Amino acid sequence: MSPDNSSFPSQQRLLANDITLAYRERGAGQPVLLLHGLADHSLVWQDLAQHLGDRYRCLAPDLRGHGDSSKPPATEYDSGLLADDLEQFCAQLQLSRVQVVAHSWAAKIALLWARQCPQRVKSLILVDPFFVNRLPGAFRPTLPIFYRTLPFLKVMGPFPDLDQATVVAQQLKQYRGWSEQQQAVFYTGMEQQANGQWRSKFAIAARNGVFADVLNTAGLTASLATPAALLLPQQGLNRMAWQTKPYHQYLTQLQVHTLPGNHWPHLVEPAAFNQSVAAVLTQFATG
Repeated sequence: MSPDNSSFPSQQRLLANDITLAYRERGAGQPVLLLHGLADHSLVWQDLAQHLGDRYRCLAPDLRGHGDSSKPPATEYDSGLLADDLEQFCAQLQLSRVQVVAHSWAAKIALLWARQCPQRVKSLILVDPFFVNRLPGAFRPTLPIFYRTLPFLKVMGPFPDLDQATVVAQQLKQYRGWSEQQQAVFYTGMEQQANGQWRSKFAIAARNGVFADVLNTAGLTASLATPAALLLPQQGLNRMAWQTKPYHQYLTQLQVHTLPGNHWPHLVEPAAFNQSVAAVLTQFATG
């Protein structure tokens, strides 16, 4: 399948640290930066960018190690480095103030960035955040097993052919329904290797580096005055009060919204998700 991504085309920026970020852009107006979760890539935001494009300039980078961006070694995935990538990216594009939508693990990057550069980050929309604070050190010796327990990493491969990869993808929650958009996201995130096998564009080094960072760095341990919204899907990962306690404790201007869907509401319930994000952005603009 050759997905049609022409309405949300990919381009690239070389940052001062020699990292190249691929990114997609659509629309005009106030800039909104869209940050995908672990093992995903920028095309997951195509539907949202289409919904917002008449009011906002939507920019969606592939974070380092993901999609078509640079894939440095595993030692270079400290969350502070990824936050600095975003700061450099915005500086190059002359974006003085941005609103940020961040899914899952990217919420940690967004929170650190907002703390480091409060003059840049105007507001935060955190979509079912995960891996934001440190995992217990006991996870370190069992990380290889832990990888295998995360279903969304099953599409990393390798697979002997794309058909077998597709069979695995169709069983995953983020592709429930197997819509045209979900298919485009999946196929755009896969690539054929020199030996003929297929695997995800998400780098093994990125997987290892991110989990090392999760063991060593916490993303939310101090008060942050940036206006923030927590979007919690009904079948998402944050269903217990203890999971959302840090956000209530440290985000001093927090609102919480429930919406339908699982951990990937932008892929499985895009209409409701798009409306929720648009409403929150409007509230932040008028608040």
